[in-house]
Amino acid sequence: MTHDAFASAPAKLPKPFDPARAARTLAALAEGEGGFAPPPASRALLEATFGNSPYLARLALRERAFLQDLIARGPEAVTPQIEAAANQADAAPDSATAMTILRRAKRQAALTIALADISGLWTVDEVTAALTRFADACVGGALRFLLRQTAAQAQYAERDPAKLERDTGLIILAMGKYGAFELNYSSDIDLVTFYDARRFPFAKKGDPRGAAVDIVKGVVKLLSETTADGYVFRTDLRLRPDAGATQIAISTEAAELYYEGMGQNWERAAMIKARACAGDLMAAAQFQKSIEPFVWRRNLDYAAIEDIHSIKRQIHAHGGHGAIAVAGHNIKLGRGGIREIEFFAQTQQLILGGRNPALRPRATLEAIEALRQRGLVSDATASDLT
Repeated sequence: MTHDAFASAPAKLPKPFDPARAARTLAALAEGEGGFAPPPASRALLEATFGNSPYLARLALRERAFLQDLIARGPEAVTPQIEAAANQADAAPDSATAMTILRRAKRQAALTIALADISGLWTVDEVTAALTRFADACVGGALRFLLRQTAAQAQYAERDPAKLERDTGLIILAMGKYGAFELNYSSDIDLVTFYDARRFPFAKKGDPRGAAVDIVKGVVKLLSETTADGYVFRTDLRLRPDAGATQIAISTEAAELYYEGMGQNWERAAMIKARACAGDLMAAAQFQKSIEPFVWRRNLDYAAIEDIHSIKRQIHAHGGHGAIAVAGHNIKLGRGGIREIEFFAQTQQLILGGRNPALRPRATLEAIEALRQRGLVSDATASDLT
């Protein structure tokens, strides 16, 4: 009998909404050469999963051999190999192959993380961290593929993808939930890209910005374009400085001047969660250090506080903050929802974090706990928000 890595799973499984679909999927998995019948604990888990998620049922049929390996070895064992596969997209001979590699890794990651979650083997924090680490692997693999391709076209001497990523001054920052290791199953990934013109070696018609923009466009295509294999992640580039008027890759010098002279409070809040997820990590650290005085001000003026109130009013207007009802309530944007909790934590960080570095965690729950430990919110408030 196949070893069942999910035999010790603690969760009480949901009932299948569509038992017939679950039965059809399990029957199809057992058909023909290479077919398999899962052991009892995993069978119950798969019935619950396939009976509620047509998406996961389709993935299982496409990844039958992988699913069998997952059941035998467990999510902790297979997750590193999935991330390694995504990272190895940088060695693909062409973009079509790189896209295929990344999309197959996505299918396997989705199955693994979902089954670890539904079975109760992983906590919600472990689930969001796994989704985030997988995104890092995909962004890194895609970026290195584009850097290698760009180096070949430019007849640049260095062709090692890892060295190109490390040394060429291109920075990709993960923002929002992605930056804070809080990705959920339906999250876009928010990216902001900068390049250090002193280190970036590529140019398009003499313009380094043009070459950087082409690389970013290539990364977005590898991750977001829908093919016969689906897509990896939707990407959002709108958190960059002055998004309506700037290119999708900006020099660090221009970005520093923007934040110093025109940066807004919502951009300060966004930068709380910023994290280098790919690219030149040394250049990223230098850039983030350079804009610390913008993000973490020691003093706030009345105009800044009024701006924070204005952002709060916009959240209310957009999300709908009337009576709370179960039916139709927006748990992300509505009253008392995820966005409002994040905003509460971030406003406290903006107001107090300039003088107290201990209040600067990226993750929302860690920020709330930091506020609680210093007596800035009550134990009850921290518990309710968490």
